[in-house]
Amino acid sequence: MEGIDFTNAEHRKVTIIGTGPAGLTAAIYSARANLSPLVIQGPEPGGQLITTTDVENYPGFPDGIMGPEIMQKFEAQAERFGAELRWGSVTSVDFSVRPFRMVVDEETPVVSDTVIISTGASARYLGLENEARLLGHGVSACATCDGAFFRGQEVAIVGGGDTAMEEALFLTRFASKVYVIHRRGEFRASQIMQDRVLAHEKIEVIWNTEVIDILGDKLVTGAVLRNTDGSNERTLPVEGFFVAIGHRPNTDIFADFLDRDATGYILTKPDSTYTNVEGVFASGDAQDHVYRQAITAAGTGCMAAIDAERWLADQEA
Repeated sequence: MEGIDFTNAEHRKVTIIGTGPAGLTAAIYSARANLSPLVIQGPEPGGQLITTTDVENYPGFPDGIMGPEIMQKFEAQAERFGAELRWGSVTSVDFSVRPFRMVVDEETPVVSDTVIISTGASARYLGLENEARLLGHGVSACATCDGAFFRGQEVAIVGGGDTAMEEALFLTRFASKVYVIHRRGEFRASQIMQDRVLAHEKIEVIWNTEVIDILGDKLVTGAVLRNTDGSNERTLPVEGFFVAIGHRPNTDIFADFLDRDATGYILTKPDSTYTNVEGVFASGDAQDHVYRQAITAAGTGCMAAIDAERWLADQEA
């Protein structure tokens, strides 16, 4: 923040960082409480749902809805009640002073009495060109979200931890066959989860193997595999390709001020969205490494807005 003059900085009661389901739900609740929240949209307005096609597990849409469409509805509802959505990314913060200081796009100062963090988490991918191209068209990082689209089909999942095991088992509810591809000769998942996967009749484990390409024009048709020693390149025909190698919470800019766990998720006090800094609240995938669903993110966004509203009322009392 060196060189940024906060003397005449814009001052808000509530500033929300991020616009996924958590941030926009927080915006709806804060706006309806007449707090006129400012929402800094971040580098990916709408969050992970923007990269999703059909959303069938969000209540109220019995026929499903496209990911970008549902996020547009979130935005319209927030703006209807007076939330201000602004392009830009918060690039630095100072939570050691009040009102809290933020810098948008490395140059624009904003100060705020409360801050709601909803910066989400980014799924880790393999980094393949076709993986990115086919994201939402057979490639997914969420079996819980997308598994039902692959009824009776053969799918593959990459990973070796508990999340990969859980998602592989979940996929067996729909897929006719689930291939678990792992770079090593043993899983790092808990023993009980390994045992369940290895015993399941629908699951086949492909050991010591890496994925070097994803095939398909408009939809996934297969994955190109190669042994980790560089031998035996071959094609695995599948119609779904899931990546379960972890998520990275987008919380690095808060590291100097907020308590986080070993992987970077913001720690909140039990049954609340309070962080270790009074007046700063965290919601959605930035603090939830367990559920990571749009509906649970929206729920914590609601909680954060209510917590912020009550905290402000206490300060003014």
